[in-house]
Amino acid sequence: MLRRLAWFTVRRRRPVLALSALFVVAAAAIGAGAFGVLKAGGFEDPGAESSRATDALDEVFDTGDPNVVLLVRSPSGTVDDAAAARAGADLTDRLAQIPDVADVASYWTMGQPAELRNEAGDEAMVLGRITTENDEANETVADIRDQLGGAQDGVDVAVGGPAAVNEQLNRSVESSLARAEMIAVPLTLLLLVLVFRSVVGAALPLMVGAMAITGTLLALFVLGSLTDVSIFSINLTTALGLGLAVDYSLFIVSRFREEMGRGLAPHAAVVRSVETAGRTVVISALTVAVALSALVVFPMYFLRSFAYAGIAVVLLAMVASIVTLPAMLAVVGPRIDSRRARRAALPAAGAVTVAPAPGFWHRVATTVMRRPLAVAIGVTAILLVLGAPFLRLTTGLPDERALPESAEVRQVSERIAAGFDGDSGEAFPIVAEAVDPGGAAMAAFATDVSALDGVARVEGPGGTWADGRRVAGPTPTSRRFAAADANAAWLSVVPTVGPQTPQGERLAEEVRALDAPFEVLVGGGAAELIDTKQALAAGLPIALGIVAVTTVVLLFLMSGSVLIPLKAIVLNLLSLTATLGAMVWVFQDGHLSGLLDFTATGRIDTSVPILMFCIAFGLSMDYEVFLLSRIKEEYDRSGDNTASVALGLERTGRIVSAAAALLAITFIAFGTAEVSFLKLFGLGLALAVLMDATVIRGLLVPAFMRLAGRANWWAPAPLRRLHDRFGLREAPGRLAPDLPPVVDRAA
Repeated sequence: MLRRLAWFTVRRRRPVLALSALFVVAAAAIGAGAFGVLKAGGFEDPGAESSRATDALDEVFDTGDPNVVLLVRSPSGTVDDAAAARAGADLTDRLAQIPDVADVASYWTMGQPAELRNEAGDEAMVLGRITTENDEANETVADIRDQLGGAQDGVDVAVGGPAAVNEQLNRSVESSLARAEMIAVPLTLLLLVLVFRSVVGAALPLMVGAMAITGTLLALFVLGSLTDVSIFSINLTTALGLGLAVDYSLFIVSRFREEMGRGLAPHAAVVRSVETAGRTVVISALTVAVALSALVVFPMYFLRSFAYAGIAVVLLAMVASIVTLPAMLAVVGPRIDSRRARRAALPAAGAVTVAPAPGFWHRVATTVMRRPLAVAIGVTAILLVLGAPFLRLTTGLPDERALPESAEVRQVSERIAAGFDGDSGEAFPIVAEAVDPGGAAMAAFATDVSALDGVARVEGPGGTWADGRRVAGPTPTSRRFAAADANAAWLSVVPTVGPQTPQGERLAEEVRALDAPFEVLVGGGAAELIDTKQALAAGLPIALGIVAVTTVVLLFLMSGSVLIPLKAIVLNLLSLTATLGAMVWVFQDGHLSGLLDFTATGRIDTSVPILMFCIAFGLSMDYEVFLLSRIKEEYDRSGDNTASVALGLERTGRIVSAAAALLAITFIAFGTAEVSFLKLFGLGLALAVLMDATVIRGLLVPAFMRLAGRANWWAPAPLRRLHDRFGLREAPGRLAPDLPPVVDRAA
């Protein structure tokens, strides 16, 4: 099939290139609309109890806990003087007039409750609730900051609260990614010229990348119009689209040069490259796509969105590499090399075969295979030591500590935590159904909640409770805690502990464990973290099973071996465990925090390890397929396991290491981000890619394949017959006799 496709592409090269260019233009024009339909959230499980509590507040009560805070500081030293009181009341009115802001109240309009003023008396709070989500909520936060932030009527105002934290996180991520691309793209273009050894060669993967990236934007626009898709998936599209374009282009171009060096005419060399290297690209792309498809099993659309983007960009890069790239090679022909390189190659132009001179990677392989057991034990021990910190992995959701210390929203959160009795901006709801809002059962339950450790106070339809007793009766604003046309009510719990702490999680679990005489739904940040962990734990075995089974099947169909797929999975898991262990040591434990400029919180974002695993595992299998395909090809030709491993590593070592370096540049550029979890994501993936391309492929693969010997290629008789019938075999080393010859004119 690939041979026939290659001949078709060679013959129709100009129409193929014209259609490819048209596709890029159309996909870019339509796909630009993706930025308007994609969303910024998606970290929560929509079916979890915490999500249902939030939905009930919106649908039944048309209210919720405050999510934006104006922290007002009086230069006079007290917020109780007349000037500060006038300014505070005015700020309250102005906040209430901003569209999409409801339930506005403040220290000055609620009778000066002590909990809304700090202990020093120089700061007080104005609270509000932004009723929209995602981009609309971010725009409202920006309006509030522009209109009410800074110096206002003799007081200083700082904007904070959960909605402001989310807005700052999104803004910081977008600016950090733009800066990362400004760093990575010029470096990548420069290295492309060095790796492809000519300007013409360096331009080839750019077309492949353009097709993959614009096509994926088009796919995301369509999907985003039908379902929820995260805006952050675009970042994976850019990084992975260019990275895989370089990987696949480098592999096919390298084979094209090799076949021309063996004496094939350019068009015949294109066909041979597609039916050999192109086959490897197809298998590699399917493996990467499968690894990313495992993210679909998780209910959070943030993770699912990376599956949508990843699968689309991988498959489009594959199609462009076996259709558009061969057409470009057929047009370019020998001109892919510089004139100097072509002149240097002239003496060998008539040779049928070229014996490869032993190079760096050949020497590495032969050195390793002289002492395979020592290398295998030593390298494995080092990786296990690096991976040991992963055993104490602790996860959480992003909060204001992911931002730099200079961020205003972080400073607001820290000032509230240090100076106020409880954090009203971190209050969480408890929704009660089938209950009399003003009845004894509701009051008894509120009393029990207020008695728990970590609770500052509980506000509800019957008043306010603290320390296991009611401290204030109903107020005019208490009506918002009861449903107008249903037997339902809700409580607002103001904690003294942060939601992203073990104490916060324990408090949410204790509230859920209370014996209420009616059904309750507990929401808030701590409950959301608990529910997110449970959703990830439930989906993880399924995701791992999908990745493992499909990887084994694809590698078996390619190699005909039972041992090689299992070895590949074990080595990849070993590499990824070492990478995640290093990330725990750095980002969770806080080592190198000063050098990398982040604040260690003792936790890692819940989604990042799973996201890193699927992406890094897919890329690792990408390199595994590249190496294995050449080893298998040489083994089928010679039957010599040791020589095949050395020659396979020699033929692919430079390609894999160059491709990994180019991809790592993009990920390392993420390390310049202001947001700590983006630093973790970028530096972790860069380490995983580089470790896999060097330590795993250069040391452990030769060592283990030397130790296994001919057993590398063993399979039981039934599986051998299955592979003989359905296996993805290497194409024969000649052109198909049933196809008419092509006039190989200079393009």
